[in-house]
Amino acid sequence: MSTENNGQPFFDDPHAALREIAQNPDAYAHYLADFHRVVLDMQAKLEILQREARVHCRGVRVDGDKWGQAFLRSFPVENSLNGVLKDLKSATSGLEKSAHKRHAHDEKVKEVKKSRKEKVQIKARKNNPTLQAAPETPGRQGTQSPNPGYGGPTSIYNLDRRESA
Repeated sequence: MSTENNGQPFFDDPHAALREIAQNPDAYAHYLADFHRVVLDMQAKLEILQREARVHCRGVRVDGDKWGQAFLRSFPVENSLNGVLKDLKSATSGLEKSAHKRHAHDEKVKEVKKSRKEKVQIKARKNNPTLQAAPETPGRQGTQSPNPGYGGPTSIYNLDRRESA
């Protein structure tokens, strides 16, 4: 780790690069995409190895074997590779999910900032409402109109101005 004789490490903080990648969602997705490619490549090669090992192990017969004994002997080898391939598939799906969730996290942070700013503005409006003058009716200040649209006898034939129930 050290390149000089004085004992100082080559990097002051070996995790600084990863810290910067974790802070940037695009860099995070790119970094995980590199891992994803490597894991998919490993998975493809192990699938080929699994097929070849299955063919070889099932084909190895020993004198005196009964039907299916070679098949049963090959199970432990096949199961070990099946387990590894299952883990690699879950790792690839986990890498994809992680990249999406990291991007969703930044979007959520932006939404929270925006909603909090809106809440502060709404609260400020509630605490300091703007006063608006009531509209005045010209000519009749202080008196009520004789027929404001309600009250008074009406006939069912005279409902053109009102909505029916």
